[in-house]
Amino acid sequence: MTFSICVREEYTDDEGERQTRFGVAVTTRLPGVGTLCPFASENGAVATQSLVNVELGRKGVAYLDDGLAVEDALQSLLNADEGSAERQLHGVDADGTFTFSGEECQGWYGHTSGTNYTVAGNLLTGEAVIDAVAETYEADAFGDAPLAERLIDALAAGHEEGGDKREELPIQSAALRVETTEDREFEPYYDDLRVDATETPIADLRETYEAAARGQEIILERYAEEEDDDESDDADAEAGADDTEDGAETETAAGGDGETGQE
Repeated sequence: MTFSICVREEYTDDEGERQTRFGVAVTTRLPGVGTLCPFASENGAVATQSLVNVELGRKGVAYLDDGLAVEDALQSLLNADEGSAERQLHGVDADGTFTFSGEECQGWYGHTSGTNYTVAGNLLTGEAVIDAVAETYEADAFGDAPLAERLIDALAAGHEEGGDKREELPIQSAALRVETTEDREFEPYYDDLRVDATETPIADLRETYEAAARGQEIILERYAEEEDDDESDDADAEAGADDTEDGAETETAAGGDGETGQE
């Protein structure tokens, strides 16, 4: 199932609190990879590929959510999987990484990892594909751009090195997911994207990302305008209430003087 990357990044949010985000991205020369390969939660990210066993991804993330270390979680799943020799499985959690390529995966296949990321691929034009993915991510790890954008950059580098070798299969797909421990008021629209059937998966995933980012900017601007309007209406209503109270006090004072005169 071509090539993918899983990453972990620690960062400081706007409130000064330390947070962790996890991301996974994948592309292949088959449709619908986003339903099969990438899995993530606020506790880690997992990619399952080659002869895909989707349960390795689903259960892998579930085990991470239960508190298991990524190495223990994924290795235990492989130990119980009779088809493990044909699988590729890799991922990250808050503390570690895990990579596995079964001996019956189809070549070229292999994997690599760094302190906070893993990359794996099969049916590739060569090892240079996963090297390019890893090197591109490392070059801008923790950069200013959102993680989703940097994951697309990493996939693009692998694609440019040749990517999936099955050129006879024109219909391709790509996907990415990003999750974080941060409790955000707005979840970015670009943190869960899929391009299910296209001949230009990386370009289309980038275009989808850019459209989602632009859509979020529009929504946030409108939200800010509505919030300003609400504050303005509240201020006008408060000012009106103050004017009414001032008028009532003046009228009462005038009435009081009249009554004093009558006495």
